[in-house]
Amino acid sequence: MHRMITYRSFEIHVELAPVAKDMFDVTVQIKGGANLNVLGARGDRVLLRNGPFTERWAYLVGEIAGQAAIDVLLGPVD
Repeated sequence: MHRMITYRSFEIHVELAPVAKDMFDVTVQIKGGANLNVLGARGDRVLLRNGPFTERWAYLVGEIAGQAAIDVLLGPVD
């Protein structure tokens, strides 16, 4: 299951992988944006820790993790 969220000119790709009944592991990948070089050459998917999560929590945790990573890289919003 996949969802894409746009945030600060980047795309946050959240992907869920089922691991048990109604439970999912979450991977996040950040793409695009004007400052793509801050992501490094790899831009690989990152498996989030402390899972598995329910579907609803998995998408929420993935989105927040992606937004936090972008905020750390770019600094605060003016």
